[in-house]
Amino acid sequence: MAHAPKQAWHRKPQTAVLAAVAAGLYPIFFYFSSNWALVNSWEHFGYFLGMFIGVPLLVFSLAHWATHRWISPKWARYVLPFLNIFVFLFLLKICLHAGIHKKLTLGILLLAALIAYFLHSHFKKIVGIQLLLAGIGLFTLVPEMLKHRNFDMAWLEQPDAIEQTTFKHTPNIYYIQPDGYVNPSELRRGYYEIEDFEMTTYFDSKGFQNYPNFRSNYPSTLTSNTSLFSMKHHYYNGSETFNEGVHLRDIIVSENPVLKTLKYNGYETHLLLERPYLLLNRPDLGYDHCNFNYSDIAYIGTGLGKRRDLSLPLVQMMAEKEDDRPQFYFIELFDPSHIATSESVSQGVAQEKEKWLQQLQTANGKLKKITTLILEKDPQALIIISGDHGGFVGMNYTQEIYTKTQDRDRIYSMFSTILAIHWPETIQPQWDQEFRSSVNLFRILFAELSESQQLIQNLQPDNSYVILKKGAPQGIYTYIDGDGAIISEPMTPQ
Repeated sequence: MAHAPKQAWHRKPQTAVLAAVAAGLYPIFFYFSSNWALVNSWEHFGYFLGMFIGVPLLVFSLAHWATHRWISPKWARYVLPFLNIFVFLFLLKICLHAGIHKKLTLGILLLAALIAYFLHSHFKKIVGIQLLLAGIGLFTLVPEMLKHRNFDMAWLEQPDAIEQTTFKHTPNIYYIQPDGYVNPSELRRGYYEIEDFEMTTYFDSKGFQNYPNFRSNYPSTLTSNTSLFSMKHHYYNGSETFNEGVHLRDIIVSENPVLKTLKYNGYETHLLLERPYLLLNRPDLGYDHCNFNYSDIAYIGTGLGKRRDLSLPLVQMMAEKEDDRPQFYFIELFDPSHIATSESVSQGVAQEKEKWLQQLQTANGKLKKITTLILEKDPQALIIISGDHGGFVGMNYTQEIYTKTQDRDRIYSMFSTILAIHWPETIQPQWDQEFRSSVNLFRILFAELSESQQLIQNLQPDNSYVILKKGAPQGIYTYIDGDGAIISEPMTPQ
């Protein structure tokens, strides 16, 4: 009895399904394991499942159906291999470099065509390799997911009842954070050498009190803001990078001791961002209002695209506020920022400094505009201007932070931040001499607002911490102690 000829593998309907899944699965696991802190939401899961698996499934199935009806077998055998390889490489490109990138996409298109033409007979092996890579990716992803899921958040607990502190003064509070804005006391020395700093005169004319030698405890936006709004040290939460960590965006944006204390005292809260960097993983918003909607934010990206002007949304929020409630505004500006992040894009110490100084002028213009606007409408506002970290001027690129140094000016360039406060006339600060570092900023402010000296008894150490990988055993080190002295003491077992 004659047997029907064996159907070629690429002609089987299930092959289209398997090829589509194989093309999208590894890129998903690769991106999630490398960026879990940015994509740990159900919305991201649904998006990646739909775009990286669902769309290829539809395209591959339609292509398989069409080619075996209208294209000769001679050419039909190339279609699925081409689609599989193109989609696999294109999705990896998207994971590494968000956007279309016409030249790179064209290169992937040509490469996929060549591989499909010359290696179509090995298509089953190619799909097998992709599935093997997906298995390896899943093996890498699971520990990262478990680390975030099981991380102990007990470190956020306060040593006292500060979250239930009752304020005696409830002015409207505007916390303005210009990214990478160095303290004027440091701008006059070290690698900055700005003798005539224009903003000192401006702040004096507007009634701001400047606090010299103030600094951050951590050298990045996320790590610094997490300790700021937690009023506690996190010591990087076991992270190996200085700019990311476990649940940092969720703490800053969703729930933290500072927001709890403000809400306990009836504050209506507002979040104004030039860029959606703090919202990338779509955390639950703990603020009552925000100038970004999640529909405005791409699922893949850095959150560091075009800046939004904050003047108009600030005016709108001030006009639409509830009259019987005090207001808190967190206003994040992305200037002057810092020097280049990596060696590949650095233009060298001198050129990076020049770019930073230009960005400082931009930041000064924004600060003048926003503070003038606030004081015109709210002359008795409590306005705090404080950076999140230093500008890193004097270094080639920020990742040099991982290499040990005892250069005082270089270390202060990482951590020095401005602190200028406009106090309402009703508040005569009693403990502002305690301002040394950002981890204690809100605790001291809340002590002033509640007139409670007891809160001052539980200040955190005013140390600044760094992660070192070169020139010393890898680990977390104290770089600046509470008195401002340069040291290098390990915080973790080596």
